[in-house]
Amino acid sequence: MQILWKLGKGFVKDLVDEMPEPKPAYNTVSTIIRILEKKGFVDHTAYGKTHEYFPLVSKKEYTGTFLKGFIKSYFGDSYRQLVSFFAKEEDLSVKEMEDIINMLKEELKKQKYDGNN
Repeated sequence: MQILWKLGKGFVKDLVDEMPEPKPAYNTVSTIIRILEKKGFVDHTAYGKTHEYFPLVSKKEYTGTFLKGFIKSYFGDSYRQLVSFFAKEEDLSVKEMEDIINMLKEELKKQKYDGNN
């Protein structure tokens, strides 16, 4: 998906060419792109037997969908458990934790303000 967002559209060969070494097999990339297509994240334009693929969802939409599934699967659908995990297990610095707290405070202010209007 990262490469499709970067290119805007591309053939499987284009996607493989953009990947770092060691590059995966053409068939592997083709299989993954078809899975993404079945899931509704990608579509294609056919030129005979060749397909040019393009994203149907933005990076923001895709990230949101992925993150929600990840939190549900690994953290019991609890953002609190997610934050607790990273605070305890990932050795966040005091500065990083303060930055996160400040971002959350700003978002809280914004949502409270928007909720009053």
